[in-house]
Amino acid sequence: MQSKLNKIINTPEFLGILGGGQLGRFFTIAAQKMGHSVVVFDPDKQSPAGKIAEKHICKPYNDLKALDELKASCSAVTTEFENVPAETLKYLEKDIIVRPSSKAISIAQNRIKEKDFLKECGIPVGSYVVIDSIESINNLDSKTLIYPGILKTAQFGYDGKGQIHVNNKTELEDAFKHFNSTPCTFELKLDLDCEFSIVLSRSVNEVFVLYPLIRNNHEAGILDYSSIHPNSASIDLKSLAIKLAKRIANELNYVGVMAVEFFLSNDTLFVNEIAPRPHNSGHFSIDACVYNQFDQQVLTLVGGEPQKEVTKFPISLMLNILGDLWFRNGKQMEPKFNMIAGPGINLHLYDKKEPRIGRKMGHITILGLENESQKDVVEKSEAIRKILWKN
Repeated sequence: MQSKLNKIINTPEFLGILGGGQLGRFFTIAAQKMGHSVVVFDPDKQSPAGKIAEKHICKPYNDLKALDELKASCSAVTTEFENVPAETLKYLEKDIIVRPSSKAISIAQNRIKEKDFLKECGIPVGSYVVIDSIESINNLDSKTLIYPGILKTAQFGYDGKGQIHVNNKTELEDAFKHFNSTPCTFELKLDLDCEFSIVLSRSVNEVFVLYPLIRNNHEAGILDYSSIHPNSASIDLKSLAIKLAKRIANELNYVGVMAVEFFLSNDTLFVNEIAPRPHNSGHFSIDACVYNQFDQQVLTLVGGEPQKEVTKFPISLMLNILGDLWFRNGKQMEPKFNMIAGPGINLHLYDKKEPRIGRKMGHITILGLENESQKDVVEKSEAIRKILWKN
């Protein structure tokens, strides 16, 4: 297996990806652009990536026969989301290259493992305790954790799912029962100054490429918009965030693209969570950079080196498009996307079968063109919101 790990995978060899959503779709586009063929493994017959890949294996992630077919179909496998069972990745990496590794995924897909890992590595995280029984709630005292807090399921939580805000012990018990008494973390609710993320790629030869700090704004736990501009953070804050993100990747011996989400609270930096894949907040790179985050995912998967990050448009803003946009005024209607075209405005729809409330359907990138300021980009975004969201 060691010789396989050092292998460079050349075109037109097949690459595999577990998960066929929008991130898998962008990976497929990037891989095909570089001359590779792609096999998507996803149980959804209507997966956006499966529609454009050369091959789509439509089976459950624990179907060993289907996984054997995947191994026979491609030279290396990656993933588009962290909730693919770690056992699936372990099974695959016995015979073919899997990047990132099952170990890295198993840590990132479980909040308890993730928090404990970060803490052991000396990475600053907010106060938390593990809740795995009513007894563990009864054992809490005011010195251990101060309300209000957020109870989060250890697994399968994303986009605000699997999270309940609680203000006292009674609410905590009710929330734990609501989650069917599955293991959770109970985290102190921080007074946030802001939220931001860093997207990085790391090669098998430990070469890093990092994108600029991304300022994030959430609504109901789902990313609403992200912005990039040169003066979004102090030099010291950027330096510390980069240092922490690199340390996490090195401790995981990570190969691939990863996002690290940060909280800034009372001028103190905390790591919120790790996303072992390209990230929604990194979508700006598709239009603003020479090599986007999905290009880097392909390059690191095949054993090459990530390409130096060159930002063509150092000021940009990304608006998330949720299925809610199709449901307004008590009826379903197609948004007026034809009315928002213009210089520096890029619409990306994910070709999902149907819109649903809270479902990510696409995004819009707004680029700061020559002589345009951050204020100009924000004004463009507000005009787009007015057209799409309010008309």
